[in-house]
Amino acid sequence: MSNRRIVSSVALLAALGGPQAAMAWEPTKSVEFIIPAGTGGGADQMARLIQGIVAKHNLMKESIVPINKSGGAGAEGFLDVKASKGDPHKIIITLSNLFTTPLATGVPFNYKDLTPVAMLALDNFVLWVPAETAYKSPKDYLEAVKKAGPNKFKMGGTGAKQEDQIITVAIEKAAGVKFTYVPFKGGGTVATQLVGKHVDSSVNNPIEAVAHWRGGTLRPLCVFDGSRMPYKDKVTDTMSWSDIPTCKEAGVPMEYTMLRGIFMPAGVKQDVVDFYVDLFKKVRETPEWKKFMQDGAFNQTFMAGKDYLNWVGKAEATHIELMKEAGFLAVKK
Repeated sequence: MSNRRIVSSVALLAALGGPQAAMAWEPTKSVEFIIPAGTGGGADQMARLIQGIVAKHNLMKESIVPINKSGGAGAEGFLDVKASKGDPHKIIITLSNLFTTPLATGVPFNYKDLTPVAMLALDNFVLWVPAETAYKSPKDYLEAVKKAGPNKFKMGGTGAKQEDQIITVAIEKAAGVKFTYVPFKGGGTVATQLVGKHVDSSVNNPIEAVAHWRGGTLRPLCVFDGSRMPYKDKVTDTMSWSDIPTCKEAGVPMEYTMLRGIFMPAGVKQDVVDFYVDLFKKVRETPEWKKFMQDGAFNQTFMAGKDYLNWVGKAEATHIELMKEAGFLAVKK
């Protein structure tokens, strides 16, 4: 073959993406998207949004099928994925129960049993009360809780010994109060229970309560982040996310954000992971995702590879300390 023909052949392969691109892995059947939480909560909303974005923009040939497996504070979902070693057609969206569920229950599962794919965002927590109440600040509310006495006020949250209850215990220690903590299956249920005044407050994620805030039935008092949320567009007639003070400003020295990330079963090949990392990067560029991030006041940090793995390792260590302090660690037999 002449040099000219060799050059032409190389150019043609490059134009077509080369043999590696032609053989790049992609799903050959529907992908199960496991949600280790109930319907209506933040994880559920994010997973179903991703499903819709992928379908609308034709980001992959096969469909994504969300499946809620919330049993045992998400253990049902995690154990499903753990048992699916090597399955490239299964992904799971994680929240803090990636750490809290095995630590609190002793269920035989650890994040190291999975393959990390990508951090999609970090989620905030906000202290909410019904809008009809007189409480305008965390100080107003916590003074009322203290005056009423131990266990008179109810704090609603997702799960027991999970992130919502961890934050509740931190509030109790900082303010010298004691709530009756009422667990529910998902954040959507928590928000509706608060609207119905079946509980007195919650620490819902923004996306779980924003519709009720916009509708005038809930009021945010503070956000459990180190700084105010950056979103300045008005959510109600008078307030934006950035108008909500940090709880630290209000004298509650507690900071907490929650992982919204993707994992897969152990034993999948790197080209499978690469496919999903690339898929989620494309999802993040869509207008629907950007609107969701703003509407839900997310921290839009993205990580993959070693950076993500290192972050997860540090987050687990943080949760061990928080749960040890709250007395939530499972007793080892």
